[in-house]
Amino acid sequence: MVKIVLLFLVVLAVLGMFGRLRLGPGKQTRRGVGKCPSCGRYRIGPGPCPCQKTPSKGIGHD
Repeated sequence: MVKIVLLFLVVLAVLGMFGRLRLGPGKQTRRGVGKCPSCGRYRIGPGPCPCQKTPSKGIGHD
């Protein structure tokens, strides 16, 4: 039982090291989503950043 737990922990540590090498600090994620060049906020999804959209009329604006 102890051998199984230790083997499991070693496998998790090896997977963590490989993940850290592939997606280390300063690298972009796999989907290429990064920061907006104009405002510096993180972009979510493929569309443009909200700072680049034109303001639309919302509720209560004439």
